Amino acid sequence: MQLKNRKMKIICVGKNYLGHIREFDGAVPEAPIFFLKPDTALTVRNRPFFLPDFAKRFDYEVEILLRICKVGKCIQERFAHTYYDAIGLGIDFTARDVQSRCREKGEPWEICKGFDGSAVVSRFVHKSNFPDLSNLEFSLTLNGETVQHGNTADMIFNFDRIISYVSQFITLKMGDIIFTGTPAGIGAVKINDRLQGFIGNEKFLDFRVK
Repeated sequence: MQLKNRKMKIICVGKNYLGHIREFDGAVPEAPIFFLKPDTALTVRNRPFFLPDFAKRFDYEVEILLRICKVGKCIQERFAHTYYDAIGLGIDFTARDVQSRCREKGEPWEICKGFDGSAVVSRFVHKSNFPDLSNLEFSLTLNGETVQHGNTADMIFNFDRIISYVSQFITLKMGDIIFTGTPAGIGAVKINDRLQGFIGNEKFLDFRVK
């Protein structure tokens, strides 16, 4: 399944794996924390990620993606599973040094999270292809070495909780994409790096940094 509509919302959940929270000495949230990326952040079909020149460090964060399949507002958690039909893999690129400056000044994060090309998105596969969505293993390799490994069983907030919570504030529409959080192991990329992402043993991402 390929993306056909680029006029969608990209909703990203932060602090959803304990390992990643510990990387930054953060506190465990009481409810999902989320932010948005514009559709211009999309990088699809394994096109290269081009390093911008406005920051010195850009970090990868591999995440399981959900594709919303119908309009929903104030969705009850018990019905949330009917609002997404497909699973993908993505990378939320972050300008880490810019993010640090924003944190210090108490400023918004859009410039470090929502810049052009910062949302790498794989193809989508119907969720029925996965036997257990609450036990999905996924991983990321950098130049052939595994740098991130996660399992949806370790999420603080599961898919249904995320969808229900976000929909209390923002109407979800068909084609919207939700990044569900990253596990530990984030790190910086440089020109000519090769990133490959997997759900289980199946490759979903394979691209280079330019």
